[in-house]
Amino acid sequence: MDSQAGDPRPGTGRGSLESLLGPSEIRALASTLDLTPTKRWGQNFVVDANTVRRIVKIADVAGRDVVEVGPGLGSLTLGLTEVGARVAAVEIDPRLAELLPRTVGRKQPDARLEVVQHDALTIESLPFEPQAIVANLPYNVSVPVLIHLLERFPTIDRALVMVQAEVGHRLAAPSGSKVYGSPSAKVAWWGAWALEGDVSRQIFWPVPNVDSVLVGFRRGPERGDEDLRRRTFRVIDGAFGQRRKMLRQALSGVFGSSAAATEVLERAGVAPTLRGEALGLDDFIRIAQAAADEPADPQASGDEASAAPEASAEH
Repeated sequence: MDSQAGDPRPGTGRGSLESLLGPSEIRALASTLDLTPTKRWGQNFVVDANTVRRIVKIADVAGRDVVEVGPGLGSLTLGLTEVGARVAAVEIDPRLAELLPRTVGRKQPDARLEVVQHDALTIESLPFEPQAIVANLPYNVSVPVLIHLLERFPTIDRALVMVQAEVGHRLAAPSGSKVYGSPSAKVAWWGAWALEGDVSRQIFWPVPNVDSVLVGFRRGPERGDEDLRRRTFRVIDGAFGQRRKMLRQALSGVFGSSAAATEVLERAGVAPTLRGEALGLDDFIRIAQAAADEPADPQASGDEASAAPEASAEH
């Protein structure tokens, strides 16, 4: 990935392990809060400084404006600020949100950090317009969080996220693959996704019972306006809601009947006998455009909430 300017700010302690957190420090910080990591908020803290530097190097965000979701005790945050990134850290846990600036200030006095205590699924504003997402995403909400941030903050042009391996493979899956599904098609609206490497379970505390991967994102060309996106996502939801059925049947609920779905599919140049997994994003967009004169279903928004069921089934 190309970097946009910026040597690390002086005084951030770049290259010194002391500027990052080690396993004993992380446990000590948790102890000061009487904190036990919870599954509810997907809290698995990164305790390996070398892994943090590897993530930051791949992300290539030196000097850029970054949003980090779920910074926890600050392991990755310190890796980002160490290379001069300006970080908006979105933390849902009020105890961690209060502790983080003190930890970063002690380790890197010149770090550029602003902590926002909020749920990343509903956040609508940040202290600055972010250019990148770098995060160890909570397993249970990773796909909905990514969709929300990419929709809400169009200045984001890249991302590197650590997610559960199964979720990561879905994010990067091409059409026709065994793991391709609704999340794969939806996140492709904003650009290209690719696997960037595996992550050992042993770098986390507590050690999770699932494997993790790094997934990278680069923004692509504009696909259309928000109305087209929502209509496209509605088609995607219909196609994968009954993924074993042919499209003419799977989309009958979206368009009112199998006959109506067949008509729309034929106008879009898509064979009604195909299944959703055979279609790429461009195909779904053509279907949505062909159905532009169809009555909209006010109950189906096709956005973050619709991504959650399939995403949660992966965990």
